[in-house]
Amino acid sequence: MASVSNKLNASGLWRANGAALLPPLENGDRLPRREFERRYAAQPRIKKAELIAGVVHMTVPVGLVHAEPHALIQTVLLVYSSHTPGVTGADNATVRLDAHSEVQPDVLLRIDESAGGTARVSADGYLEGAPELVVEVAASSASIDLHDKLRIYERAGVREYIVWRTHDDRIDYFGLAEGRYLPLAGDAAGVVRSEVFPGLWVDTQALCQGDLATALSRLQEGTSSPIHRHFVERLMANEKRRVR
Repeated sequence: MASVSNKLNASGLWRANGAALLPPLENGDRLPRREFERRYAAQPRIKKAELIAGVVHMTVPVGLVHAEPHALIQTVLLVYSSHTPGVTGADNATVRLDAHSEVQPDVLLRIDESAGGTARVSADGYLEGAPELVVEVAASSASIDLHDKLRIYERAGVREYIVWRTHDDRIDYFGLAEGRYLPLAGDAAGVVRSEVFPGLWVDTQALCQGDLATALSRLQEGTSSPIHRHFVERLMANEKRRVR
């Protein structure tokens, strides 16, 4: 968000850069995206807030039950991107999905716009549009990540969506088909092969067991496969065509 100088007055309203008073950002507020951004920018004490279908959601402090799985799946995706020119990963990046939703997914993976990706980087450095893959680490199947967020990612056209349910010790992997998310089945060992990112082989069983070495070994098999090599060639060809 834009840098601002702000001050809280006696009535609890924020003054941004000496301009008009802004109400504080509160959990459950119903706001358009532009107003959400104004209030969020005026309150740097707030570390993470999201606008989901026009409703503000603010997070609580993050414990290890969230942080450790987050780090595991993030490592797998970033290692994949390091082997795949034209693909970029990000952690907790602000994504402007549409006029009513602005989110900070735990991890995302996207194809660069120059290589044919659908999301673009705005002039002020934020991602606009749907990245190809989003990951959320959730407490349980009752979490917002499998309900409201799933619907907005589905509607925005995020092609693959991973939800790691830490309390259930389960990873759900969805693929977009005709505008709806359907589960992507893994093999007998729990390895799910991405349809959008060839060679991205996610060993869900190893990750749930905290076995990063095995998960990375399985990923290496994917990034060493012919389908991954062909995918990289296609991305590079897309970039060359756009340069011309």
